[in-house]
Amino acid sequence: MKNKINFLAILTFYITAIALRYLTNKTDLLEGVSSNFLKVVFQGISPAIGAMTAFYIFNIKPTLNLKGNYKKTSMPFLLYWALPALLISGAEYFIKGTITPVTVISILLYGLLEEIGWRGFLQRELKPLPEFLNILLVATLWFIWHLNFDLTSSNLLFFAILILGSWGIGKVADSTKSLLAVSAFHSLNNFFPAMNATKTILLVTLLIIWITSLLIRKRRLNQTTAQLQKN
Repeated sequence: MKNKINFLAILTFYITAIALRYLTNKTDLLEGVSSNFLKVVFQGISPAIGAMTAFYIFNIKPTLNLKGNYKKTSMPFLLYWALPALLISGAEYFIKGTITPVTVISILLYGLLEEIGWRGFLQRELKPLPEFLNILLVATLWFIWHLNFDLTSSNLLFFAILILGSWGIGKVADSTKSLLAVSAFHSLNNFFPAMNATKTILLVTLLIIWITSLLIRKRRLNQTTAQLQKN
């Protein structure tokens, strides 16, 4: 358990993340990039670069990785990446007769790049703080990183969603230690920016499957731990 906050590492991470975010989203830097997939990657990559910069300079060992505390990487990949790609692409084909899995993958990759920074680095570094303050600081810095400061009701709602997301995704990070898992939960908001009946069904289905799997897994881990303590 961390007992000290490396503020210089956090400052390095955040300056890098927000500077690159400004360059990719508020300038003409990406005008020459014709691939929408690459544009999505570049627009979401700054938290990952910020985190990796801080990891390297300050010799910090990441606590999250793709596999997490699953036995194999294939399990979180199938559950958190392949499943939503299959469900969302299948629903698109059923409704529109088209299929664009690259869109789903780009959203998941965007979420992964962000989560390397927000959960993989920042929320870990702020662990010594009381939980609510940790969540509030992460959500605030996450909100500012989006560089949208309009005083509108939708922005206030977005900030509230980021607070809720920082709490919920943080719980997933604590439970799984898997970047694949946290990036999938992160991506839900980007999958379904405007809701309708079909999207609501998909969202609820994914949440039920994922939360149920987390609860079952937590119960099994607790049983295993209790058994080991008895022995």
